[in-house]
Amino acid sequence: MQVLSKLTSVPITCKEYVHPWTDSCSIASAEFLIVAVQDSLRIYTAVYLLSLAMRGRIPSFEELKRTLRGLLQSTAFLTMSAFSYSVFLCVLRRLAGSYNFYTSSYIPAYIAAFVSILVERPSRRGLLCLYVSNVATETGWNILKSRGLVRSLPYGEILIFGVSTATLLYYYRLNRQKDYKDSMFDVFRFALGDSEVMKPIDQVPPESRRESRTRDQGSSPRRISSYGVIQAAVKAYLNVITKIKTMAKHELCRHKHSCLYNTLSGGTRMFSIGLGIQVIMKVLFQARRMIRRPELFKRTFLSKEIMKLGLFLGGFTSLYKLSSCLLRHMTNTDKAAFAIPSGLIASVAFGYYADTTIALYIMWKTLQMSYNWGIDKGYVPKIPGFTVLLYCASTALLFHAATLEPMNLRPSYWKFLHSISGGRISVMDRSGFDVYGLNTSGQIREMSKLCNTAQVLKFRIEG
Repeated sequence: MQVLSKLTSVPITCKEYVHPWTDSCSIASAEFLIVAVQDSLRIYTAVYLLSLAMRGRIPSFEELKRTLRGLLQSTAFLTMSAFSYSVFLCVLRRLAGSYNFYTSSYIPAYIAAFVSILVERPSRRGLLCLYVSNVATETGWNILKSRGLVRSLPYGEILIFGVSTATLLYYYRLNRQKDYKDSMFDVFRFALGDSEVMKPIDQVPPESRRESRTRDQGSSPRRISSYGVIQAAVKAYLNVITKIKTMAKHELCRHKHSCLYNTLSGGTRMFSIGLGIQVIMKVLFQARRMIRRPELFKRTFLSKEIMKLGLFLGGFTSLYKLSSCLLRHMTNTDKAAFAIPSGLIASVAFGYYADTTIALYIMWKTLQMSYNWGIDKGYVPKIPGFTVLLYCASTALLFHAATLEPMNLRPSYWKFLHSISGGRISVMDRSGFDVYGLNTSGQIREMSKLCNTAQVLKFRIEG
């Protein structure tokens, strides 16, 4: 089959393409609206209720009002995204008289994204932009790879994570969290503490350290002297911990105890947290299966998979702390730039839990902070509406991929679009666009199997 140019028009109507189950554009758009409202309300109700629950207290009346207002506004935003996309698909076809490669999805999706993002609160636009840009980056890479223009690098996600994390840790050590209130800095503070931030060192008199050391060593035997083997083991453990705590540390290190203790305690803590998260998630999502099949308990909790998050978090924390201390010992200085080699070394642990989504999120978060920093320093100009424009371009790329080459789209995003459209995305007839040589119809059949939606609205189409 001859492959047409991307600008060549395809003589199909919006009835044949957008809504083959009805002749009316208005009815089709109304159906998209009704379904989108229901699904958007379901999604954001869960999001906002979870946000309230995570505060750990009974919300006030004013908080409930703000939550309800935010819920309705976010629902309107997501509804507008689906509804206006279907509207502009039909409007542009009526204006142009036909479709081409770009008007088949990208241009109407861009316009729809611009209209819908203006409905959402400005405070949430940055977060939405960060999310869709993350998914769009992966989608764009898959598109280029499918055309043979690029190829995947071995451990590429680890490289992206390492460079991005090292940059963020450099900002963290510079104590830039005072200027930019970002949740990423809270994550670093939770995992690494404040000891790696460039602050004045608290001068602790040597005699105070000796007194504390003597008190720790003298109090332990009294607490456990009257017990047996278990208490002897506890005593031995406390003695080992005490010795590790009182080992050497560099005078420029800001942590309280020795460098070795700082490394081991931080890594052990984060490993335990990671393991606990994995266990809780397994119990929550597989509880029914485990009740029906008790043998899954052993298979699940003794598998290597359940330890991967803990190994990543624990390994990352330990390697970062250890390498930072070693650099201070080796150079007899302390610099914010030490965060870069330490961050790269620590990122090796990401191999235990390598995930493209996480790597791309960290990358976009780094780009966001770097751009803001560049604006503050006067290195780059501030582009008005840059967040909105980036959101529109990213969203348009995702809708375009979902229309013409969905095999390059992340499956979870395809399922999201399928849900928000009530399955209609699977029954839009793209056969007219096969002339562009992307095997669009074949890709749609494969992606529809993910949701078992081949028969959705079949009674409407046949009628």
